[in-house]
Amino acid sequence: MIKQLVRFQEKHPFLFIMLIGLVLRLIAAVFSKGFGMHDDHFLVIEPAGSWIDGFDVQKWLPGSPGNTGPEGHSFFYVGFHYLFLGFLKMLGISNPQWVMFFVRMIHVLLSLLVISFGYRIASLISTKQTAYKAALLLAVFWFMPFLSVRNLVEMVSIPFLMYGSLIILRQELIRKGNEPGYHKTSFLVAGFFLGLAFSVRYQTLFFTGGIGLALLILRNYKGMLTTALGFLVSVAIFQGIIDFFVWKTPFAELIAYVQYNLSHAYEYHTMPWYHYITVLLGLLIPPVSVMLLFGFFRDWKRHFLLFFPVFLFLLMHSIFPNKQERFILPVVPLLLVLGLSGWDDFVANSRFWKKRQQLHKGLWTFFWVINIILLLLFTPMYGKKARVESAVYLQNYPETTYFLTEDINSNVLRFPPLFYT
Repeated sequence: MIKQLVRFQEKHPFLFIMLIGLVLRLIAAVFSKGFGMHDDHFLVIEPAGSWIDGFDVQKWLPGSPGNTGPEGHSFFYVGFHYLFLGFLKMLGISNPQWVMFFVRMIHVLLSLLVISFGYRIASLISTKQTAYKAALLLAVFWFMPFLSVRNLVEMVSIPFLMYGSLIILRQELIRKGNEPGYHKTSFLVAGFFLGLAFSVRYQTLFFTGGIGLALLILRNYKGMLTTALGFLVSVAIFQGIIDFFVWKTPFAELIAYVQYNLSHAYEYHTMPWYHYITVLLGLLIPPVSVMLLFGFFRDWKRHFLLFFPVFLFLLMHSIFPNKQERFILPVVPLLLVLGLSGWDDFVANSRFWKKRQQLHKGLWTFFWVINIILLLLFTPMYGKKARVESAVYLQNYPETTYFLTEDINSNVLRFPPLFYT
């Protein structure tokens, strides 16, 4: 069996990595029930589930008692869940745990695209061997399977960002090399997918703006304008039209979102400007995290088209006072790809590392030991189990109209997940 796996890995290395990523994400889909953070449940599943049941638990919709207007929530992603949950209900699937299993399975398939796009981007900017390593990191990095099956908009926006980036990168390389296959309409498609990322997570605008500026600096003016057109078309459809349907005003939620963040910027987690540097150094496991960040900055000129939007995204989030770790997740996969590419190129041309190959191998061995331990702990983890199982228990008492949550000794208001009741 082991020999057969080795032969399969040698013959189909990328497919082997994809299968590893699939298995890990299936484990997460089956065992990692519940939710990871507040937003991935209460800003997605709770409102969509309540709409299916005929009420509006978050008071987001016009006409709902207590609603005072748009609150700044994109209806694109939560609207998809409303349609998907309605489809499952039509099939007779209404048990909350089963419903969430199928929701997680949708995200499993979506997250596999991240591995594929990461591999294809790495193949364009580096060696085949580095591309395989980049795909492997995206498949098995300790936080990826667990977060990939969550309803975090930061994670869901990643495939759209990476696909748009892949298209633009490929076309720009063709243009620079004067090769056949350059299509201006490809930038339109790329812009459309970057617009989808924006409709999932508004802050990805910093990344898209970075790509536009990079194209401008690289003097691909038509590519920049065509990308912008595709982006605007996408946003007009999935923000303008949806908001007009709900509020009779296009972009009502987007406008409310901007206004809210400008006036409440200091009411959340205000951290120093260097906060995300420390997050990346810890998240990516030192000392490999240092190596990856070094590689990311080392080759900034050579990979400027992708480096600049990632850098701008991190810079803008570092400037903004409200800092939460998950906010930078949309660019972490691209940072990994760029960082690994830059580091591998550095090592290949470094006399220091050529003489110290055992040290280099030891650093990566340490990384893999820590990563595997964390992977085993986090991949099957049942998020917020106490709250979810308490809500599931209430299903045994359908006659219950009210219940009381006693949390007088808690400093944090923890909402009960009513979707599971």
